[in-house]
Amino acid sequence: MQTLYDIGYMTSTTSATGKNKLTLYILLAMLLGVIVGYIIHLQSGAEQIQKFATNIKVLTTIFLRLVQMIIAPLVFCTLVVGIAKLGDLKTVGRVGGKALLWFMSASLFSLSLGLVLVNILKPGAGISLQNADVNGVQDIMGKTQGFSFQKFIEHLFPKSVFEAMATNEILQIVVFSIFFGVATAALGDTGKIIVKALDAAAHIILKMVGYVMNFAPLGVFGAIAAVIAVKGLEVFKFYGVYLAEFIAAIAVLWVILLGVGYLILGNRLFALMKRIGQPILIAFSTTSSEAVFPKLSQELENFGCKDKIVSFILPLGYSFNLDGSMMYMTFASLAIAQAYGIQLDVGTQITMLLVLMLTSKGIAGVPRASLVVVTATCAMFNIPPEGIALILPIDHFCDMFRSATNVVGNALATTVVSKWEGELAAEKVELN
Repeated sequence: MQTLYDIGYMTSTTSATGKNKLTLYILLAMLLGVIVGYIIHLQSGAEQIQKFATNIKVLTTIFLRLVQMIIAPLVFCTLVVGIAKLGDLKTVGRVGGKALLWFMSASLFSLSLGLVLVNILKPGAGISLQNADVNGVQDIMGKTQGFSFQKFIEHLFPKSVFEAMATNEILQIVVFSIFFGVATAALGDTGKIIVKALDAAAHIILKMVGYVMNFAPLGVFGAIAAVIAVKGLEVFKFYGVYLAEFIAAIAVLWVILLGVGYLILGNRLFALMKRIGQPILIAFSTTSSEAVFPKLSQELENFGCKDKIVSFILPLGYSFNLDGSMMYMTFASLAIAQAYGIQLDVGTQITMLLVLMLTSKGIAGVPRASLVVVTATCAMFNIPPEGIALILPIDHFCDMFRSATNVVGNALATTVVSKWEGELAAEKVELN
């Protein structure tokens, strides 16, 4: 006769097996994408290559759109429920204050680390001005127009919650959800009806996450095949040093982030990294940390973080705590200056860091946000903004590491705040 423990153990084992299979499929999709993309790059003309890349990226577009369709309702439902469970403005302020303390500290440190390492490694010195991707820079240059404090306000306060949801403006959805959640909690028993309904809706959406993740290998294959077909493996010959030095910088950031995480979480850090391994891999291979937002929420709750903490901290983190992107901003900005032979004194570099600290918070939801901020910053400090074309050929591969780092940073932030709040429980046994 089977006990509930036996049933729970078997379903948990089955779930883990399914998770391992998906991870294997994603890795195989990456390898297959490299092979297919390189074959197309070698055996096709420029027109055929571009056509292939455009068509194959449809697979990635489908996967990302499936993820994007559930982000807005998931953020709204889970955040309102979480705030209602937190209970009052005092608790919301305390938890939010701890989160912002981590976010600001991590951002300042990531920017500073990028600044220090780019001065030591000098990656821009090895970049040839002849390798600039002039065609690819036009779209990014267009997005920097009107880049100002006003844009930051527009990205912070929604004029319509429906518009914010339609465009997946996470920060705007968070602002509306905070007001809605606090008001719901203030209604007492009357508000409990709404909380119960939204809680049920959140669980339905999380169930959908499992279905959507089955499309991840196709999205990964499309993304990798497209970029290899266009760029080819030769891109690493010209930018191998730049990429290697950026990976080294990212490795240093990981060591420090995980070191701080270990000081706070102890041995549970290893269980956390195992738990979020799949979201990290998906973010890495699709260059989109947003693509794993729903899955990361689920994994953090299964790790032991309370849903009310996850639903409050994680959406904020996606706007304020992108550690990999932050480090890249100072790294890339100064690398472009080095490529042009422009010397910036220490005072100017520190000023640039402080500017990036502010302006980087105003571009939540903007595609290739790091490059948009780098371009605007270069123009501000008399570095040729068209210099962004120098790093565009290798940016896709840099973005893979940025995206994976962003996932790690947000997972740590959510878990650490849960620990500080005394709300970090034991890992859950997965029952499907």
